[in-house]
Amino acid sequence: MPDIHSPAPPLPVRHGINVQSVAAEPPSPGADRKPLGTSRLPPPPTRIIAPGDKLPPMRRPPSPSSDEESGEEEDPRTRTVDLLPDTSRSSRRPPVVTAFNFSEFRIHVPAYSGQVAVAGSNVVVATQHHIKHYDLSSSDSPAWAVDAKEIGMRDSKVTSLEFRPAAQEKDRGFMLWVGTKEGHLFEIDIRTGCVVASKLGAHGHTVTDIFRYGRTMITVDDTGKVMIFDPAVGMSDDVSLVYTQPRVYRIAEKQEFVRMLGGMLWTSVRTEVHGTGTSSVPVIRIYDIFTPGSIGRSLLPTQHVGAVTSGTLLPSHPDHVYLGHEGGFISIWNLATSEGTPQCVEVMKVSASDVLSLEGVNNRLWAGGRKGMISAYDVAPRPWIVTNCWSAHDGLPVLKLFVDPFAIEKTERLSVVSIGRDEQLRFWDGLLGTDWIDHALLKRERAFSTFRNINVLVVSWNVDSAKPDALTNEQENITFLQDVLQSVDSPDIISFGFQEVIDLESRKMAAKTVLLGGKKKTEDGKISEKVTSSYKRWHDRLILAVKLAMPPDAPYTVIHTESLVGLFTCMFVKNTERISLKDVAITTIKRGMGGRYGNKGGIVARFVIDDSSICLINCHLAAGQHHVRQRNSDVAAFLEEKSVFPSSDAIEEPLAYVGGGDGSMVLDHEIVFVNGDMNYRIDQRRDHVVAAIQAGDFESLMVHDQLTKEMKYNRGFRFRSFMEGPLTFAPTYKYDRRSSEFDSSEKRRVPAWCDRVLWRSRDPDRVKLLSYQRYEANVSDHRPISAGFTMTVKSVKQDARAREKAAAESEWMGLQVELLDAAREFYVMQALI
Repeated sequence: MPDIHSPAPPLPVRHGINVQSVAAEPPSPGADRKPLGTSRLPPPPTRIIAPGDKLPPMRRPPSPSSDEESGEEEDPRTRTVDLLPDTSRSSRRPPVVTAFNFSEFRIHVPAYSGQVAVAGSNVVVATQHHIKHYDLSSSDSPAWAVDAKEIGMRDSKVTSLEFRPAAQEKDRGFMLWVGTKEGHLFEIDIRTGCVVASKLGAHGHTVTDIFRYGRTMITVDDTGKVMIFDPAVGMSDDVSLVYTQPRVYRIAEKQEFVRMLGGMLWTSVRTEVHGTGTSSVPVIRIYDIFTPGSIGRSLLPTQHVGAVTSGTLLPSHPDHVYLGHEGGFISIWNLATSEGTPQCVEVMKVSASDVLSLEGVNNRLWAGGRKGMISAYDVAPRPWIVTNCWSAHDGLPVLKLFVDPFAIEKTERLSVVSIGRDEQLRFWDGLLGTDWIDHALLKRERAFSTFRNINVLVVSWNVDSAKPDALTNEQENITFLQDVLQSVDSPDIISFGFQEVIDLESRKMAAKTVLLGGKKKTEDGKISEKVTSSYKRWHDRLILAVKLAMPPDAPYTVIHTESLVGLFTCMFVKNTERISLKDVAITTIKRGMGGRYGNKGGIVARFVIDDSSICLINCHLAAGQHHVRQRNSDVAAFLEEKSVFPSSDAIEEPLAYVGGGDGSMVLDHEIVFVNGDMNYRIDQRRDHVVAAIQAGDFESLMVHDQLTKEMKYNRGFRFRSFMEGPLTFAPTYKYDRRSSEFDSSEKRRVPAWCDRVLWRSRDPDRVKLLSYQRYEANVSDHRPISAGFTMTVKSVKQDARAREKAAAESEWMGLQVELLDAAREFYVMQALI
């Protein structure tokens, strides 16, 4: 059978016909048929331009449109967004170490050239031939600082540091081994700053790594020479640079990654893929250096990953090794195999950028990235869940991340140390005690708070560029605004979220909105006169409708108005509640054309009432029956955008925001409402969907609704933690204007519940759904919907909260002792202490 994708053979030359003119002839009836197995047309025929011919006009890119085929290609990044760990419940509060005020210390570590060793409150930093020792139990100023030459280390440049084991407790965490560029090894007692032993020329080349394993010390140089300093059999003495005769083991030279994991030496170096010139793959080898005569074994990941940057063991999963890779991957290796060789069991994509550093801490896997963030992952579920994610190094790469096992005994803390490209060393609480206390306080909240209920009405409608003047002729149009405003008894907050207020297919209208839509509003909150009249018409009509529908003794004030290329948000609050509102803000997020255009995106508003924070999003997501991933990517962008709002004043509102946030992100807010044309469709044939709607069988359609399926089955879906009321009304899209007939155009789109209202509350009992319904106004191709809620807001009694917090902290101290005992047992088992 001929290949249907191969180019057509050349046409035969016929007498009297110019071959070059054949391309201009009308195509044959089957010429535009799509090839089997793909949804795209074959490439157009090549046009031949003869010398002197006029060049064809330049092709224009398609204009942004609300239509199904908007011309936007799927961003490759959207293909993996659902596979990345869920961050929707993560805490942004940095887990600072309170002991000795570690969080306030600023220790300078030169990037790349700086070497660090930490043992409890003792920190040693070496740069080239300068060595500094800090005792953080007293000060963050150096206890001593020396030049290597001054203490008998010749003119040596330090390239590696590690504390050696000590049989006597008084020496643990004080005897430091130093490796140099010249291949020398020295031992320094940091209590005196003096060299107490040395082995000159131990390595002929740069000592790149020093490891402590049980009573053994291991040194590695860049030519692959490994020296193993084992204590004498039956002797209780510590290893010595002077008296211990080391064994030599050979590994491959110039390793980019070397670390002792599970009693084996893990190494990796990248190699270029033949023929690509740029792509590289990691070559991973492990060595059993404690078995003389053993050879290295090569390991292969189950899928393509970048070079290895880091590796660790996780105390809660001690039979697995985790390797961090460039490209945002973490590979997982099972140590408990029948063959005795570790096997890659899974590869997880955790970040859009490189995983630069990795450390297993208690029951969380910590990873440092290029933007200065450290994320802590719960690796039990699939995909993984981000439980903590905080800015550690001011937007610069996190170069190193490691646990200090000595801190368990010396400071009664599980300290994690990070070093960033900002050249700062920072300490973190590996047990995440602050988070535990925060969750305990949430459970005790009723003991120190008073609560009251307020009613909220959220209205969503894609108006398809219809003007408010079009609400005429039929009763459903005339009474629509009154009906929707009376669907909730005396709402305290009303949020209107409209989409496609302007014609998105009109270049002139869209350009006008882009240029003028961001102008500041007047002092009284009214929308700028310079903005397209469509927004102002709806703004004025909504104000009039609220005034007519509500009792005159309960007036309302507009607190928010904002527009974004078709999106329009107008929020009202009852005047009796206006005084309770604080920290009011509104902004926009663009999602069209890779975030450059606002034809798709969201308007995000927030306020604080009493001591509860509320965020409302009016959104328009990517269109198209099959663009589920693009819609999911839009959702992730709204919820994970780092600086949606300016940071709130933490002194005024310390209790309003959740998860350690400062109000700058959407999920910092206690309660979040999302409405809009989310464009999720029904995956069924049109005839079947229409028949089910006519029969009132909405339940059979819900199992094929894309949003319902994503929330139920896609563990990485960012709306998974949100809730929605039951869909007891017919799909709201797509109708012929001023008709109850579904789309009768040649495209005959499948009806769908494109228009939705979702919500999320940190305490699910704080939001109760009162109503969720649609209306029959027919001036658009969408039907409007509304959702009514009773929302519980809190007021905190500070004195009572302080008492409950003290009780929670006392309970945590008891639990911390148990966790530290378990951590100590793990590090003893791993021969690190």
